[in-house]
Amino acid sequence: MPEIQGVGRTLTQLDFVRLCKLNGGSLPDILEAGPVVADLVDAREVPPDVVTMYSQIEIRQHGSGQVSRLTLVYPADAEPVAGFVSVLSPVGASLLGLRVGDTATWDTPHGEACSAEILAILFQPEASGDYTT
Repeated sequence: MPEIQGVGRTLTQLDFVRLCKLNGGSLPDILEAGPVVADLVDAREVPPDVVTMYSQIEIRQHGSGQVSRLTLVYPADAEPVAGFVSVLSPVGASLLGLRVGDTATWDTPHGEACSAEILAILFQPEASGDYTT
């Protein structure tokens, strides 16, 4: 199960509503299993250092030091090989709502524990004035 060390999530109200629609009105289990939603904010008020849907981020995996660029997407848009990671995957669920500098942890499908630091948000729709994507 994804979990975050010592932090809660900040979600836009729009992301929250869309994620609940994926699961018949409540947050999908994989998101409920992680950290509590600490803040629901209007898309116009989300800080630019928060990972929202369709944010492109740079992370550094602990242990290997590998730096990767990922874009957090809804399941229909996922293409993991191209770096488009579903919010309902363990890594995607662990990243949503965190801030630059936070550490996300998750387990692989084989049970291996992984963690990564969010180094940067390269693109966040809300920061570019897109409040509806």
